[in-house]
Amino acid sequence: MTQPSEIVAAEDVPADLVRVVDDRVVRAEMAAWRARTLKAPGLWDRATRGTQDRINRVIPERVHAAVTAGVEALTQGLLTGSEVLKPRPERPGTLAAGEARARAILKRYRTTASVEGGVAGAGGFLLAAADFPALMAIKVRMLAEMVAAHGWGGGSARERLFLLAIFHLAFASARRRPEALQALDDWIAGVNQPEHVADYDWRAFQIEYRDFIDLAKLAQLLPVVGAPVGAVVNWRLVERLGETAVMACRMRWLAEGD
Repeated sequence: MTQPSEIVAAEDVPADLVRVVDDRVVRAEMAAWRARTLKAPGLWDRATRGTQDRINRVIPERVHAAVTAGVEALTQGLLTGSEVLKPRPERPGTLAAGEARARAILKRYRTTASVEGGVAGAGGFLLAAADFPALMAIKVRMLAEMVAAHGWGGGSARERLFLLAIFHLAFASARRRPEALQALDDWIAGVNQPEHVADYDWRAFQIEYRDFIDLAKLAQLLPVVGAPVGAVVNWRLVERLGETAVMACRMRWLAEGD
């Protein structure tokens, strides 16, 4: 797939024409991504979702409440950490420059997550259990850095909600992705937003995230295959978040330009 950073002007092509071509390629790729995101759930998605819905119904409410509180505390702690609240970098001159920075960050964190998943998978149940907060930390910090690479960030509630909107969309179930995409569109348009991070729907966030990774991460507990499975799963989860972040930043950049 052609990336904006790969579009190079020939000497005899005016710079303004190159920018138009660049814009058209970006918008075409975004349209294709949105179509994939809004694709209806397939047979496998419906089958696994039905199983997970039944499991969620039999889990006591106090357990859901405890898990929700844990995810909220963990995520808010990461969102208010020094890695997220560091000063905004200088805004890049072009979307291509910002995206090149972001993709370099994605590559670095993807490798880190893969190594961490492999070590956790080889270490048995206790290390596999510890992989959840470790992987969450990797993903949130990567997401914050990718957004900062475009010149955005800081500690405001609005900017933190942008990170949450991207995260939720990346790991939403097929049937919930239209809602998650609409929430991201709403954030960019500045409508229908909670006033505080505490007002976020953490229950939906934790259930969607947990259900998305459950089946993949369970295989990490298996002997022998746990290490390679952990490495591959973490790689793919971070890759998924990174690609969603790239598209979200494109959406925001073009909206602000318009």
